[in-house]
Amino acid sequence: MTTALPHPAASLRPLPDTRHLHLVADGVRHDAEDPASPPLVGYLLLVPQGTDPLDLFAKDRPRPEFRPADDAVRIDTARRTAEVDGRELDLTYLEFELLAHLVRRPHLVQSRETLVAAVWGYDHVGDGRTVDVHVARLRRKLGAAHRRRIVTVRSIGYKYVPDQQESPHAAARGRS
Repeated sequence: MTTALPHPAASLRPLPDTRHLHLVADGVRHDAEDPASPPLVGYLLLVPQGTDPLDLFAKDRPRPEFRPADDAVRIDTARRTAEVDGRELDLTYLEFELLAHLVRRPHLVQSRETLVAAVWGYDHVGDGRTVDVHVARLRRKLGAAHRRRIVTVRSIGYKYVPDQQESPHAAARGRS
């Protein structure tokens, strides 16, 4: 087993407040006699206060809704709904999938090819223009106050910016 340790000069910052962290499971496998058994792998999972981490792994229950930091656009994957400022959007299947994909990855530039593969699937026959058409529809459905949250990255694709809103000057000039 290889363990990577930080460089001695690296500054390690302690967690600011560990009072709200708790151990989810501490089961240890005792297979020391069997050298062929795979090594034990551990994960640290940080969740917001009040969230039961076991709910995140339950297969028979809906997962909690995903809320970006600004809370203006809300995606509920369990109910397959999207809301903007409390108003539910009427989205097609692909529009919902595209918006959810972008919202889950704020500020991350997604190429058109990546979006086609993630939303339409790898076997989709089409091009980046399909993404452009769906983004245009999403922007219209988000409305004037929020359409600029889906930002075009020229010659690459799109990214979702949670705090990006229509500026009054752009609206006056007719930009969207």
